[in-house]
Amino acid sequence: MKKKNIIMIAVASVVVLAIIIHFFVKETPKEAFRLDTTTLSTNKIMTTVTATGTVDPITEITVGTQVSGIISKIYVDYNSIVKKGQILAELDKTNLQNTYNSQLQNLNNSKTQYEFQQKNFLRSKELHDQNLISDIDYETAKYNFDLAETSYKLNQSNLKQAQTNLNYATIKSPINGVVLSRAVQEGQTVAASFSTPTLFDIAQDLTKMQVIADVDEADIGGVKDGQRVSFSVDAFPNDTFSGTVTQVRLKSTVTSNVVTYQVVVNTPNKDLKLKPGLTATITIYTVEKNDVATLPNKALNFKPDIETLQKSGYTIENNPKISKNMNENERIVWLVSGKTIRNVKVEVGDADNLNTEILSGLAKNDSIVLDTKSLTDQTGISGGATQRSPFLPNFHRGNQQGAAKK
Repeated sequence: MKKKNIIMIAVASVVVLAIIIHFFVKETPKEAFRLDTTTLSTNKIMTTVTATGTVDPITEITVGTQVSGIISKIYVDYNSIVKKGQILAELDKTNLQNTYNSQLQNLNNSKTQYEFQQKNFLRSKELHDQNLISDIDYETAKYNFDLAETSYKLNQSNLKQAQTNLNYATIKSPINGVVLSRAVQEGQTVAASFSTPTLFDIAQDLTKMQVIADVDEADIGGVKDGQRVSFSVDAFPNDTFSGTVTQVRLKSTVTSNVVTYQVVVNTPNKDLKLKPGLTATITIYTVEKNDVATLPNKALNFKPDIETLQKSGYTIENNPKISKNMNENERIVWLVSGKTIRNVKVEVGDADNLNTEILSGLAKNDSIVLDTKSLTDQTGISGGATQRSPFLPNFHRGNQQGAAKK
């Protein structure tokens, strides 16, 4: 009797176990998929280009000298504020003054000779017209007059040159501005024989600065005049400065086989924080649009696995004519409605790393496919495997082996 009860209990246990397995363990279909979808959303499209550059004054003048000599006086120093025409320095004028005085004396002598020969020529011409002197006397008087006139004009020119050189010895500021650098000292000799020596660098207005940035050739295509720019400098790491692209220079620069183009960015500097020579890290906003209809870039790259989707019960309406005669601003996306998936053509605009602007081709509530995901991927179990109930005990192989040894 006891043996019969034991058998009945065992059979009942097997039945109960089978019922538990039936309700809590099931087969996952191999071809079960879930569609990730989205709809048009309103977002901001923004693309940027980064580069580094140098902060400089918009207008910077190098002041030199066109005459050689010794610096006798310097009236300004670094950071001096100067006005246009203000005297910055003076060269020793001793030799230049002597040259001027000599040329002035030569001019006076040649003027006297010119006036004498002019009167002599006029008398000779009058006598020659009356046949009172010979032709040779007349020609001699005219020749002497021409020589005196040439000498007089030459000395006039020499005096003007001497006066100009004397004026050059007084170095004046060509603009209103600030002295950025002074390259000479009093008593120093400057020679202007072959090139103009630099004496001062003057910035016109430090409240308006510019950044000369080197933009890589891969990014220069999107950079245009008028685009917004933000940048930072190491001197003020917590500050962000703003500016505007004012020029994209056509001349390229090659450094270590890297081709770059110079982009000029103007920026206000009312508080004078920005100083000439600072290194700036700039961000150029090449595309910046607010509140535009967009789709994730993933939706434009989706290509359905038609065979797999059909096995999962979806109907695919693939119109091949849509993909023909497409221009560069058109793309294909896939719409889902119930169990039907179809392709449509859309017109796109600008794009960034996340989204693409949709100009036409979609309604606001259209459901666009982003991707297909297998349900087995969601559970972490491959197709056809048995999914274990959380209510069943979890025996590890190591424990079983240990139990077997026991």
